[in-house]
Amino acid sequence: MFWPMLAVVLGFCGIAVLGVLAIRVFVEAQRLGQQVASTTRRINRAAEELEVAATHLAKTGDAIR
Repeated sequence: MFWPMLAVVLGFCGIAVLGVLAIRVFVEAQRLGQQVASTTRRINRAAEELEVAATHLAKTGDAIR
């Protein structure tokens, strides 16, 4: 009777460990998603600033001619 009970306990412990690891993976995936969203916003902001600067430069170049 000892070995079946030990197998059940070890099986439960294995499932508990897998559950904890799944939660950690989920949290890290959420954090990565937030970083990607933040980086995307920064890239979009930089692209908009570049577009404004290029427009200003083009207007300045036209004024010189």
